[in-house]
Amino acid sequence: MARKKMPATAPNDLPVVATPSEIWKNAPDEHDYPAAQSFLSLLTTSANAKKIAQQLKKSPIELHPAKDVLRAANLALLPKNDPSVIRDLAKVKAGDRLSPVLMVRGDDARGIRPIIADGYHRVCTSYHLSENEQIPCRLIDYPSAPGKK
Repeated sequence: MARKKMPATAPNDLPVVATPSEIWKNAPDEHDYPAAQSFLSLLTTSANAKKIAQQLKKSPIELHPAKDVLRAANLALLPKNDPSVIRDLAKVKAGDRLSPVLMVRGDDARGIRPIIADGYHRVCTSYHLSENEQIPCRLIDYPSAPGKK
């Protein structure tokens, strides 16, 4: 039995996304780690930011729906007309793959929300394609306070 061919674009002119592997690379781009470190240095010391970025390089990939990533991080959805979202939507439409997201898991007991260290615009791009799109994330636990385990 022949499979029904999907249209090249959805009614809203966005590419049709069937599986996460169609739009995501297997590993983050090397330049994502310094970007994450730079962002994290606004939230913690430079030394801690560097340590976290190094830990992210070694962490496994986990899949999480776009809607859950945004909700957990307490971030607003960037609009489709945001320049970074436009750029990433064009990449996907051209067949280029997006880099997985780098995240630090929150700590509910300490009132710390998950942090998207790099890839916020890619999460939003993914959400515009499908809120249920499984986003590959390199995810580490929030570091313990100094002197604690």
